[in-house]
Amino acid sequence: MDADVEEKLSTVQLRDLIEMIRNAEKNIHLLNQARIRALEDLEKILEEKEALQGEINILEMRLAETDARIRVAAQEKIHVELLEDQLEKLRNELSSRGGSEVDRHDVAGVIPFSLDKNVYSISEELDLLRAENMSLKEDLQVLKTAFGNVKGTDERVEMLEKDRSFLESSLKELEFKLGVSQEDVSKISTLKSECNTLYEKVEHLQSLLDKATKQADQAILVLQQNQELRKKVDRLEESLEEVNVYKLSSERLQQYNELMQQKIKLLDERLQRSDEEIHSYVQLYQDSVKEFQETLNSLKEESKRRALDEPMDDMPREFWSCLLLTIDGWFLEKKISADDAKLLREMTWKRDRRIYDAYMSCKKKNERETIAAFLRLTSSPTTSPGLHIIHIAAEMAPVAKVGGLGDVVTGLGKALQKRGHLVEIVLPKYDCMQYEQIRDLKALDVVVESYFDGQLFKNKVWVGTVEGLPVYFIEPHHPGNFFWRGQFYGEHDDFKRFSFFSRAALELLLQAGKKPDIIHCHDWQTAFVVWMIWFLVAIFPFFCS
Repeated sequence: MDADVEEKLSTVQLRDLIEMIRNAEKNIHLLNQARIRALEDLEKILEEKEALQGEINILEMRLAETDARIRVAAQEKIHVELLEDQLEKLRNELSSRGGSEVDRHDVAGVIPFSLDKNVYSISEELDLLRAENMSLKEDLQVLKTAFGNVKGTDERVEMLEKDRSFLESSLKELEFKLGVSQEDVSKISTLKSECNTLYEKVEHLQSLLDKATKQADQAILVLQQNQELRKKVDRLEESLEEVNVYKLSSERLQQYNELMQQKIKLLDERLQRSDEEIHSYVQLYQDSVKEFQETLNSLKEESKRRALDEPMDDMPREFWSCLLLTIDGWFLEKKISADDAKLLREMTWKRDRRIYDAYMSCKKKNERETIAAFLRLTSSPTTSPGLHIIHIAAEMAPVAKVGGLGDVVTGLGKALQKRGHLVEIVLPKYDCMQYEQIRDLKALDVVVESYFDGQLFKNKVWVGTVEGLPVYFIEPHHPGNFFWRGQFYGEHDDFKRFSFFSRAALELLLQAGKKPDIIHCHDWQTAFVVWMIWFLVAIFPFFCS
């Protein structure tokens, strides 16, 4: 039974382990799908940044053209300043030479007009370039702010990469624990709890991936809204370096994912091998349990067969004596036949294990069921191992002892019983006996009638065991109260008392259907039995056999 329970427990634990492995595979599959979606979003971001790079190149070209125009304007400004200096020199020379008033006015009217016109045009162009440059700087500031958000998205991706590294360490730990579970199946419960913890971490990582995906989508929306502003970006060299670094980190992340997929594949192969080994161990265990069960069954059958063949020597003599008295009581109460009583006595005499088993199985049953169980044993009669000896005496130690006769009856009965003979003792029921020395004393529901002084008198029969020997106690219902005198001997009518007892003892043997091999009559008190047997041989034919 214990082996079956252990087998069921091991099977349930194996199923739980397989179910946990399958759940881990499903979680890994979901994680790979989330990574694929994240890589696709990163590829979209890289494409948009490449488009921004092209726009930046165009803006750099426009910036170079604006710088060239500014340089040309600066050169023209320098040229105008030189012309102004020359004009001042000419004015000074004209004033020093004292030229005509008309010539001075002509020169002052022609040259300044042309110079002022050029200076005014250059100043306007410079103002326009400055205004455009300020506008471009403002747009560049807005675009840098937008790319700051993209940088925040990159930091979240780095956090995601850290979580993935944590997941890798968790998966390594799972691989190690699965290897330990291969060596000792009893640690499956610990692995199950840790797998549950890993499953919770995977779910937490899935939620983080979902959050990162949402934030990436928001960043994409922001980038789409700021496409018009990106066209006016002037210089984005720092942003381009960040994009390159992000690209390198994405490539590393992809390599890391490939390495992790390879490790997951190796883990799946190891799990498969561990499953095969566990199945092989379980099969070997089941085969060994089956072989052990077959051996145990064969040993049980052999033990039962030997037990049926061998007598029950480990039970005390009081048990067999009490059982024998019970069978005699059934016969005297007309509950079983003489033949059945004889067979059951012989089985008890032989100490047959079958009658012991029947008695033990009927402990909680009523008397009718118990008798039916015992009668089923009479279908296979047994042979008596020794002699059937009945002692009829006036004394027996320690319940009714006056002299050495009581010791002789008890000692001789126990010695014969040890040699395998069936020994029974018949005593008068004195009122002064040591009743505490009698075990299982009870009165039978039967009345034995005996003939005395030309009349029939009733006798009540009691049974019990003394020193392991079955004893019958005869209580006469005679007006003389033969054995209620407070002493064993020394009465004026001892002759009448013990002759009555001897006649009642023979009636008991007759009514009980006993056919003993030997009737041992002790001392003068029971000497009447021998004469009665010879005189009443026609009434007791069994004494002649």
